[in-house]
Amino acid sequence: MSIQSTSAPARKLAFIHTVSGLVSEFEGLAKQHLPDWKPFAILDESLLRDTIERGSLSDLTKRRLATYIWSAVDAGADAIVVTCSTLGPAVDAIAPLCPVPLFRVDEGMAKAAVEHGTRIGVLATLSTTLVPTVGLLKRQAHESGKDVAIDHVLVQGAFQLLAGGDVEAHDAQIRQALEELAQKVDVIVLAQASMAPAVRGMAHSIPVLTSPLLGVENVKWRLEQR
Repeated sequence: MSIQSTSAPARKLAFIHTVSGLVSEFEGLAKQHLPDWKPFAILDESLLRDTIERGSLSDLTKRRLATYIWSAVDAGADAIVVTCSTLGPAVDAIAPLCPVPLFRVDEGMAKAAVEHGTRIGVLATLSTTLVPTVGLLKRQAHESGKDVAIDHVLVQGAFQLLAGGDVEAHDAQIRQALEELAQKVDVIVLAQASMAPAVRGMAHSIPVLTSPLLGVENVKWRLEQR
């Protein structure tokens, strides 16, 4: 009788999204950088939409996000990534209670920004994302023992253009704002994952950091440390 060896089942990595266009991007990044993990997605665009309409992250939205996180755990997730930077403060609050590793997507980007320089520029198209991104950068700088100056710019109207399907106009606004901000800082971070495609293939005089790739690389590093 021959004995067949059985390999352990792939660990599951859940991505919780608020923008439908990011589902395939993060699935691709996970397959490239975390090939031993099996990604799956949970999508609810109303989490971001309701936060934009309210102008701040409500307790109800935090509770709804927690429900999705526990749903991911019940679906067998061994780790979870929330890809919406606007929800970052809620992720921070929920993480200590989560039974599996829980990550906010912009942590890797914040770490890299603090390493690159002391004058950090932040571009955002939503005020609800700008505030938590600046807060995360300040916290990361404090934890790293560095003094940083943060110059932030809200690109008014760009998100509405993207939501309306005018990607070209959205991207043009991002690029123009980036070129202006680059004259004042050492490094620029794009606060939202949805902004990353706007600067793809664009030549930069300084480092321009986006959250999708850096976020997944940070998740990989953190999981390897466990």
